Amino acid sequence: MDRTNKDELVVASRRRQLSIAILALVSTAAHLVLRFLIRAEGTVFGKPLHDLPLIIALFLGGTPLVYDLLRKALRAEFGSDLLAGLAIVTSVLLEEYLAGTLVVLMLSGGETLEAYAVRSASSVLEALARRMPSSAHRKVDGTVADVSLDQVGVNDTLVVFPHEICPVDGTVLEGHGVMDESYLTGEPYSMSKTPGSTVLSGAINGDTALVIRADKLAIDSRYAKILQVMRVSAQRRPRLRRLADRLGAIYTPVAVGIAIVAWALSGETTRFLAVLVVATPCPLLIAIPVAIIGSISLAARRGIIVKDPAVLETIDTCRVAIFDKTGTLTYGQPRLTETLPGPGFTEREVVKLVASLERYSKHPLAGAVVEAAREKGVPIVDASQIGERPGEGLVGVVEGRRVRVTSRSQLLREDATLSRVLPSEASGLECAIQIDAQYAATLRFRDEPRAEGKSFIHHLAPKHHFERVLLVSGDRESEVRYLAEQVGITEVFGSQSPEQKLRLVREETLHANTVFLGDGINDAPALTAATVGIAFGQNSDITTEAAGAVIMDSSLARVDEFLHISRRMRTIALQSAVGGMAISVVGMCLAAFGWLPPVAGAVVQEIIDLLAVLNALRAAVGPAQLSDYE
Repeated sequence: MDRTNKDELVVASRRRQLSIAILALVSTAAHLVLRFLIRAEGTVFGKPLHDLPLIIALFLGGTPLVYDLLRKALRAEFGSDLLAGLAIVTSVLLEEYLAGTLVVLMLSGGETLEAYAVRSASSVLEALARRMPSSAHRKVDGTVADVSLDQVGVNDTLVVFPHEICPVDGTVLEGHGVMDESYLTGEPYSMSKTPGSTVLSGAINGDTALVIRADKLAIDSRYAKILQVMRVSAQRRPRLRRLADRLGAIYTPVAVGIAIVAWALSGETTRFLAVLVVATPCPLLIAIPVAIIGSISLAARRGIIVKDPAVLETIDTCRVAIFDKTGTLTYGQPRLTETLPGPGFTEREVVKLVASLERYSKHPLAGAVVEAAREKGVPIVDASQIGERPGEGLVGVVEGRRVRVTSRSQLLREDATLSRVLPSEASGLECAIQIDAQYAATLRFRDEPRAEGKSFIHHLAPKHHFERVLLVSGDRESEVRYLAEQVGITEVFGSQSPEQKLRLVREETLHANTVFLGDGINDAPALTAATVGIAFGQNSDITTEAAGAVIMDSSLARVDEFLHISRRMRTIALQSAVGGMAISVVGMCLAAFGWLPPVAGAVVQEIIDLLAVLNALRAAVGPAQLSDYE
């Protein structure tokens, strides 16, 4: 069955549940009016007139509910909702129509409430979907016409007007401007755009129109991938809900046993019914899903997208934290720390020319050069003829001079004699500069650790019970150890390939639950292998697909908030479920002794349901402060 048919069936089921709930509510109201206000007399088919609305509700609403529960029983799926089916059948046999109708209302109303809670709590994710434009401005033979997004093809020419959201991933053909990609990448600044620059769907254009070439279909573009990730999270069944089924497997025979004993000892069948009515397990059926979806909504408002709701349960059981280096414990924004000019060049000259060229690049080091130029008060001018071929570096013309930014190894491959003028290698990142085909300078960078990194790492053990913290990176051993010393990590693994990262995570996960945090494509295998994978930002579609949760704004504080949201969710869900069951057991005992008749039992159960759901709703409203480290 394809996804469309499944969605249609889900919608139809929800509508049916809502219709049954409305029917049961209206029938109950009609019964009370006929019986107590109008005091209608007479019979229909031998039944009192005031019971007719209840009989209709039980026939039209109770029959399909019991049929569904019977199908589950035949498949050996003895969930807690089986109690509701037994209560409905027993009420009909004992002609306790009001009690049976109230059970129908509880069961169908519970399903409806759950569906509403899911839709309501998922409103943040739906808002993201509504943010994406439904049409694009396609340019053909100089004429611009609006077309729907699904009509845009690869290599189509599109116009993105000022302040519009870019509809697809593409390449700039005409125009110079900026785009705000922070929503997608987590980077806090706008990216310069010039012919040849790439653009991302979902990015917000600046003050000038850009003409772009569509490189991907809308359904394959960056923003569509993010939305796909979010939709998957709503369709996956969380493990804690299965825990509710396991609790129900214990609760159901206990409730049936109490009902049978009450019947056997008293000889009154109404006590059997009363116990079953009170036992209807709506706290399990409603409260736990409400807590889960509420926590997903709270996380989304905090900039955390929960792809797989199961991670909300499992992350609190993780005892080993494994961090990638760049972009997780560092800002992923290297700073220019040293400029070493070659013969015949000055630092200010080099920085000016390189920064003017790098402003059009998305290389991780480009922003550092531009920021250094601004800090030094060096003017940044226009560049032209910009190109960036893989392996060759960035080239362009600035003030009539040809500037090239490349690597030490690439220069030496082209001219081994340059080893005499190049400075000796040092720890950290670097790039080599050529101006007019002459070696001009070496720029050195260092990716600074996050300011909160040390306090965050130190609080993981006492506050979240992590027993070990590991730092794993593909960077050189010296760089990784430098960062580890800054943040207080003692277990360090440098120069790790994606395969080595994967092997390490698998080995650790064999001994204890693990959480892996990374942001690059090379982290995707490790994210998948860990018990819980958390991706930082949206730098890679592959990474976000592999992770169980995505931290949109790349902040360690958000990771801490996610840990607390998970713990709150589990605590609140179990409070609602176990607390509701415990109160229900007390009510069952009262019913077993004859102190709680069926109709009163149904009212008591509704109160229990309300308390459980109200408690579960707390999961969606977090405290003002979720982080607990300084």
